[in-house]
Amino acid sequence: MEIGIDSFAAASQDDKNADTKGNAKSLAELLERIELADQVGIDSFGIGEHHRKEFLDSAPTMILAAAAARTTNIKLHSAVTVLSAADPVRVFQNFATLDLISNGRAEIVAGRGSFTDAFPLFGLNLQDYDALFVEKLELLLAIRDNETLNWSGKFRAPLHNQAIYPRPLQKQLPVWLGVGGTPASFARAGTMGLPLMVAVIGGETHQFRPLVDLYRQAGAQAGHAPEKLKVGLHSFGYVAETREKAMNDFYPGYEKLMNKVGKERGWAPMQRARFEAQTGDRGAIVIGSPEEVAAKILRHSDALGGISRFSFQMDVGLSHEQVKRSIELIGREVCLLVR
Repeated sequence: MEIGIDSFAAASQDDKNADTKGNAKSLAELLERIELADQVGIDSFGIGEHHRKEFLDSAPTMILAAAAARTTNIKLHSAVTVLSAADPVRVFQNFATLDLISNGRAEIVAGRGSFTDAFPLFGLNLQDYDALFVEKLELLLAIRDNETLNWSGKFRAPLHNQAIYPRPLQKQLPVWLGVGGTPASFARAGTMGLPLMVAVIGGETHQFRPLVDLYRQAGAQAGHAPEKLKVGLHSFGYVAETREKAMNDFYPGYEKLMNKVGKERGWAPMQRARFEAQTGDRGAIVIGSPEEVAAKILRHSDALGGISRFSFQMDVGLSHEQVKRSIELIGREVCLLVR
């Protein structure tokens, strides 16, 4: 099993205005953390895509390319590429270029994202939410598999015997499908034979087993080999020397983040008791000492019928030093325990 980290490149927390100097420092620290993750043996690092003031990841391939120049082994991927709001040609070109810079370490995790900010920003209609994604995913895969292609669709100008460059170093650029909780998305990934990255940010992880089974069944019915149908899991997580320290470090920022998002979406205010319930044996949040976290990752893997990658999400207002220490513990202890 691979162990990874995903980041949304949180903006500066230095002051209320998150000034540009603070944001420059935040990105410098993020690159330092990716470099550290590579050094301690973590398998992958993903950068999200948002178009909001509190995140600095609106151009994730720029961050990943900077990281590629400072790392050697770690896989570099999106988490996720908001494909509905992007041109698949440019997505492919950006990641093919990243693959060349990184000497074959680039991956795309394509999805629709958990926010809809990109739709008005790029002049898209939310009523086309699903149709946009389906068409653009099909085009991205066609570009990946064909240097020259003819294509036409509803939302983009057609391509007539068009060659698309550069081509990646890898023979086939890996494309994962990032999903939340929509059955159609799980089935689509299985039918297409794409590896699946499941975002479980609340509740209990085992509740996603029927959807993962649906993915594997759809893949088998489409004729894809079981080893091709990989499942990854993305969840909130954090590692410290003890569970008590991990909980006390993590909760204040987590409460603030969930209440901010919850206010937009009409959720009930976050409370410590609900947080602690989600950090229990079956809860989605993976937090504690290295031994506790490794054991929980393995339990989650068993609950979902086996996973190929687990990715930590730690962007909850932790300090740079706290995240660096967690990365060290993940790479030097959790990875070894899981393996």
